[in-house]
Amino acid sequence: MTHTAHLNKPAAGIALVLAAMISMSINDALVKSLSGDYPLHQVIFTRALIGLALCLVFVLFEGGWAILKTRQPVLHFLRGLLIVIANSCFFAAIAVVPLGEATAIFFAAPLLITLFSVPVLGERIGPVRLGAVLIGFAGVLIMQRPWADAGNLGVSRIVLLLPLVAASAYALQQVMTRRLGLTSKASAMAVYIQAVFVVVSIAVGAIAGDGKFAAGLENPSLLFLLRPWVWPEAPDIWRFLALGGNIAVASYCISAAYRMADAGTLAPFEYTGLMMAVFWGWVIWGEVPGPEVAFGIVLIVAGGLAVFFRERHLAARLTPQPDT
Repeated sequence: MTHTAHLNKPAAGIALVLAAMISMSINDALVKSLSGDYPLHQVIFTRALIGLALCLVFVLFEGGWAILKTRQPVLHFLRGLLIVIANSCFFAAIAVVPLGEATAIFFAAPLLITLFSVPVLGERIGPVRLGAVLIGFAGVLIMQRPWADAGNLGVSRIVLLLPLVAASAYALQQVMTRRLGLTSKASAMAVYIQAVFVVVSIAVGAIAGDGKFAAGLENPSLLFLLRPWVWPEAPDIWRFLALGGNIAVASYCISAAYRMADAGTLAPFEYTGLMMAVFWGWVIWGEVPGPEVAFGIVLIVAGGLAVFFRERHLAARLTPQPDT
């Protein structure tokens, strides 16, 4: 049995993706709740530092410090940098864009994962899955509302595109996870990501942490990126701690999931995060998706389910049947 075959555990991978989506949806809601008072680099630094400590605990359970050794440090750093870009773009967007809408646009990522898995991993998607991906992209296009002018959008066109940029970076990162997961433990990959977050946020904080670049700015997304560091108020400390715990769980679960199963199999289950984002946006901020967003969500979910059921059908055909 090859190492790749040993990692072929789709049921476990799906369960881990679902756990990661729950953690990530809570994480996004917490970040949005902090976006009006703290800079993004401070939020990411605090979250990553706590997450790194927890991920190191996971390392001890998965084999000890030795599993942190890697022959591919550059690829791990690149993977971490991609998720930093994805997080930064997405979080800058949710400072002003409704959480459900930004998340819906971001969910071009599973569609992109399916596409990127072809040239990078050599996976096949076939005409049915390709058609499903196109349906999903139609939903993303509708939510971008290319026919609307800036006044009707309510936000800058550039800000509305940020979740799509985040989706591209995230998709590339997840495809890399599948390849690196053949030689690296999930906890080790989670540590590498949190370490990159810490390094990048310290660098940004050193450059912009005094708030000199925020002077005179009014755009909420830019203010979130560039406002000065401040000491958290007592009630907010618990939100920062919750951020760290959630990102540790999410990083471990998503890394483990893409080690265990085919990217195209797991990608549709990430759509559960979309439903959770709409829920949190409605419960916490009273955000109700408009008709374009709602229709776009329907198309994205339809595309994802079509991909999933096609995967199930192909898996059933390829599974040997017992003799009767």
